[in-house]
Amino acid sequence: MSSAAPTVVVSSRLFIPEVSAGAFRLGALAEALARRGARTTVLTTTPPGHASEPHDPAGVTVHRIPVLRDRGGNVRGYLQYASFDVPLAARLLRHPADVYVAESPPTTALVTASVARMRRKPLVYYAADVWTDGVVAMGATGAVVSAMRSMEQRVLRLASVTLSVSEEVSGRLRDLGAPPERIVTVGNGIDTSIFRPEGEIGQRRGRYFVYTGTMSEWQRPDVFLDGFARIAERFPDVELRFFGQGALEASLRERAERELPGRVRFGGVVTPARSAEWIRGAQAALVSIFPGIGYDFARPTKTYAAAACGTPVIFAGARTGGEVVRDARLGVAVEFDGAAVAEAMVRILDDPNGRDAMKSARAEWARTHVSLDAVGDRAASAVLGAFQGPTSHGV
Repeated sequence: MSSAAPTVVVSSRLFIPEVSAGAFRLGALAEALARRGARTTVLTTTPPGHASEPHDPAGVTVHRIPVLRDRGGNVRGYLQYASFDVPLAARLLRHPADVYVAESPPTTALVTASVARMRRKPLVYYAADVWTDGVVAMGATGAVVSAMRSMEQRVLRLASVTLSVSEEVSGRLRDLGAPPERIVTVGNGIDTSIFRPEGEIGQRRGRYFVYTGTMSEWQRPDVFLDGFARIAERFPDVELRFFGQGALEASLRERAERELPGRVRFGGVVTPARSAEWIRGAQAALVSIFPGIGYDFARPTKTYAAAACGTPVIFAGARTGGEVVRDARLGVAVEFDGAAVAEAMVRILDDPNGRDAMKSARAEWARTHVSLDAVGDRAASAVLGAFQGPTSHGV
């Protein structure tokens, strides 16, 4: 098999057109591999009903199977993960490769690693976050945390290369025992061909703040309800809009209806293009990470999407995400506190020129620093480097 045209097989429960940061990352990687001539196959799932029609990237073969999803359409939970992982080994055996790539969770990576080791081929693990931290944050039992840590550590030993989305995640991976020389920090990004200042806006009259994406225990977007409730009477023309889904969506809807009837709207899951329209028209995009539960290192892609559209960010929560906003002058970063959020909202609403003053600078920062194409290229270089390097690692 020619080294100029290696075969790469990617295992991931998420892939475009599913609306998630993980799906976008894997889509960018697959496209970058295909551009470089790699014969690329993706083994993934049938997208949920609310996703747009699949349009596979040029030069990439995608095999989809139906799996269990939760009520929100997510592959999230032990049974849902197992519905993808259990048939994965047989699927992988039908697709020989020079390099295998696995996205989290670690169970998927372990299945992929077993096939890669049997064939004496390298495994590349795409670590978007640290799953051990995630199960701790969810209040899992000690036994579950121990099992997840053991699986994650084994994956990190078996991987020839581990792709990390940030320096903070790379540090946590080293803490778990990942060999530092095998970690490649490729960054995280946003599709700047979709998220850009130019284009349609979601609403041509009235003012609003917008939250897009997952509404989970890690984001706790109820802090924005806390803040908005403090200013709603002063600004009767302003609305709060949520797009996306997650474990906290139902409680957010119930609280909004009870405390702020008619002022908070939920739009469900929308396409990236539609999300960009709503972000462009917003007074600010709302981003949060609840501090102290293991995700303080996160740099949410919501921040990048807003910056790419030229829209200011109000970030509430953990230190790292706030530093990104402050250092790049992308908006306002505050503590995870309703009063602080309210103050930030007022600051933006009371400055009619401030929203657009930095619009071009924010968008240019995003194009320069967080382009998803650049992330995909860096990840593809690391994957192809694994093909040229050692064929196996670890025990």
